[in-house]
Amino acid sequence: MTAPGFTPPPYPYDRLAPLKAVAESVPGGLVDLSVGTPCDAPPEQVVSALANPDAARGYPPSIGTGAYRDAAAGWLERRLGVSVQPDGLAACMGTKELVAGIPHWLRLRDPARDTVLYPEVSYPTYAMGATLAGCRAVPVPVGDDWCPRLDAISDGDAARAVCLWMNTPGNPAGGLDDLAAAGEWGRRHGVPVLSDECYVEFTWDGPPRSILQHGFDGVLAVHSLSKRSNLAGSRIGFYAGDPDLVGYLSEVRKHAGFMPAGPEQAAGAVAWSDQGHVDEQRQRYQERLTVLAEALRSTGLPVDQPGGAFYLWVAAPGGDAWRLARSLAENAGALVSPGEFYGDAAAGRVRLAAVQPLERISLLADRLGDAKLVP
Repeated sequence: MTAPGFTPPPYPYDRLAPLKAVAESVPGGLVDLSVGTPCDAPPEQVVSALANPDAARGYPPSIGTGAYRDAAAGWLERRLGVSVQPDGLAACMGTKELVAGIPHWLRLRDPARDTVLYPEVSYPTYAMGATLAGCRAVPVPVGDDWCPRLDAISDGDAARAVCLWMNTPGNPAGGLDDLAAAGEWGRRHGVPVLSDECYVEFTWDGPPRSILQHGFDGVLAVHSLSKRSNLAGSRIGFYAGDPDLVGYLSEVRKHAGFMPAGPEQAAGAVAWSDQGHVDEQRQRYQERLTVLAEALRSTGLPVDQPGGAFYLWVAAPGGDAWRLARSLAENAGALVSPGEFYGDAAAGRVRLAAVQPLERISLLADRLGDAKLVP
């Protein structure tokens, strides 16, 4: 029996199962470039902190331990030049749950508003969070640089918005948004601006940037250790910014039982305090992106280096992304993501995540040297 209410759509990456089987059949096996899952090991000192049994005793504070918040605040100041007061930062259980849940909590605060604004080409959880909250999911058109065009937001949608999402560097296209303009737009319209900055350490064009560099009023920055420190399985991040927003969200989340596990908070404090392992990871991704881009160009595909993040965003010949994805699976054993996963406006592209070891990407490059992709 099917209930008359909400039916979850197919999870995007589950739709790749047939292509995965094709890629796995290629001699030498699958090179999975579909999901942005880190393949490299976390730092040894972080793994050691995870194994400390003391952190597993008792309930961890929902807002984050003092050690975790101090480490995160210290990283913000050292890396981004932003000083955050203790009431302006709180922990979260990885940022995906925060992204999916925050429209619901903000709508509770102001039931008169019912709209989530997000880039029309972006991480699909922005739109799904709106759906799960019973909100209107309204995509904001992007320009040729894949950044949201704030001037395209109608006055009516702005008046109804519970939030505006930004993402810099952007997933999937690596765009670098004008975060100062976004914060000013939000203050002018009374709309909280939520800046997803999980790829900030992998900013290739210019210095790393945060919306908090332009003031805290009405904005939140969302940060994660998943990409920065190869801790996607530990589910630990933080949000920081407007003390009023942070205070409201941390109280709601406390009532709901959202508390990052104690060992993850202990490990997170160590990870935020160390920059050396991140610098090494940056070098890995830069090398992988370069090798992967050159291999794709050798087949005649037009490939631009991203402004940030570790994805290549490639136009499919004839605009047929699924055909290109199948060709890459059949001829090179590569599994990639069709652009429609990130919005209807992206249907003519594919995303390749440079998350496999260099030897696997080099294997893919060798295969592509002999491959005949779609014309």
